[in-house]
Amino acid sequence: MDTAARSLELRQSGPRLLQGAAGDMEVIFDVPVRSPLGIAIVAHPQPLLGGNAMHKVPHLIARALCEAGWLVARPNFRGVGRSAGTHGKGIGETDDVLALRKHLVDDYPSLRLGLFGFSFGAFVQARVARALAEDGSPAWRVCLAGMPAGEVAGQRHYDTPANVPDALVVHGERDERVPLALVFDWARPQVQPVVVVPGADHFFTGRLHILRTLVLSHFAG
Repeated sequence: MDTAARSLELRQSGPRLLQGAAGDMEVIFDVPVRSPLGIAIVAHPQPLLGGNAMHKVPHLIARALCEAGWLVARPNFRGVGRSAGTHGKGIGETDDVLALRKHLVDDYPSLRLGLFGFSFGAFVQARVARALAEDGSPAWRVCLAGMPAGEVAGQRHYDTPANVPDALVVHGERDERVPLALVFDWARPQVQPVVVVPGADHFFTGRLHILRTLVLSHFAG
């Protein structure tokens, strides 16, 4: 089946269950009307705090990328929606995104891959990006927004990997869940640039249009 036929099938099928590392993985697809420019996997925030693939941030970014011509896959992490398993603290979720990436690359071998993650999803995508780079098949673009690093609210610790290739890191100046200082502590040793959105909170309230513009620009580069 060619790329156009596969895209049409996805557009008509709605959310699908694919095989993840822990069993069924529910994936929402946003399919462009024309032949896709590439594949984008968009990851949602912390499921223990109610995060899912329909959260406003991944939903907005997925729709924007789809309108720009990308085939977008939004997985529900373990235990969310119809996805099997229980919360994997980012480790299991990394395995699931890698499994999803393999499904997509098998179906669309000629398309480049982009990764976007918000909050916990950004932590997962940083791990995915490092794993792909170490395997010799790096993602074409990576965007990490509101990414946790170090010790954050709720006594959760995030050992976020460094040196993520081709990464755009975006953070709110007034992020109340992941203080900007923690992201700078992560970025400083590797001299990783961080784009700071003035006045933005963790969810980029009132400034999602800025995040949207930054992501689209990075994926268009």
